[in-house]
Amino acid sequence: MKYPRRLRISTILLILVTCGEVLSAQDVTATGRVKLIGHHNDAAGVVVWLSPIDGASVAVADNSHRRLRLVQKDKRFEPHLLVVPVGSAVEFPNLDPWFHNVFSLFEGKRFDLGLYEAGSSRTVRFDKAGVSYIFCNIHPEMSAIVVAVPTPYYAISDRKGDVNIRNVPPGRYVLHFWQEYVPAKDLEILTREVEVSGPSFSFGTIELQERVSLHMSHKDKYGQEYPATEPANPIYSR
Repeated sequence: MKYPRRLRISTILLILVTCGEVLSAQDVTATGRVKLIGHHNDAAGVVVWLSPIDGASVAVADNSHRRLRLVQKDKRFEPHLLVVPVGSAVEFPNLDPWFHNVFSLFEGKRFDLGLYEAGSSRTVRFDKAGVSYIFCNIHPEMSAIVVAVPTPYYAISDRKGDVNIRNVPPGRYVLHFWQEYVPAKDLEILTREVEVSGPSFSFGTIELQERVSLHMSHKDKYGQEYPATEPANPIYSR
């Protein structure tokens, strides 16, 4: 029996929409809570991510629809902590009325953007997983961190310590944690395999012990101490 063309098209569209809803419903929101024991009043800033065991389902990040930025304003980086999938390009706009020189010569992505003036910007692509500690070669009080993760399934805890990683396909993953003031060996102990399945998944409550002494003191990009006095040229003013 041959059905009218309009009816056939409507039926196909209905099937596609229904299948889309079914596939979408399969995705899981992974939740949990972290508790920081130490020196801070809240539990914000813990990075949690899920890496697929087989790795086959994760492609190079396409962030063309997102604008990832570490803004330099009032001698600060905003935000202080940025998490991105590997392959992401991050802009470093200078919104201060003086020069900055952004660099990272420690772990993670190593780069030196050189001096650039107010109103201009530079871009860095974070093409490998790792933690990049970022500073300004002129203003020692400026610091930021970019955590590049090899997965699109990640989140940062809020002030209460709650974590929500949305749209995670069911499967086996490795669960990772990172926090600025927690030693790497303590974080490695928490790393484990998990099975994510619907309709929801929780990794429970995780306690992290902060050690404030871990806050990285740093020298300039030449390995020298920062000068005690401001540069003579006002465009470098602190």
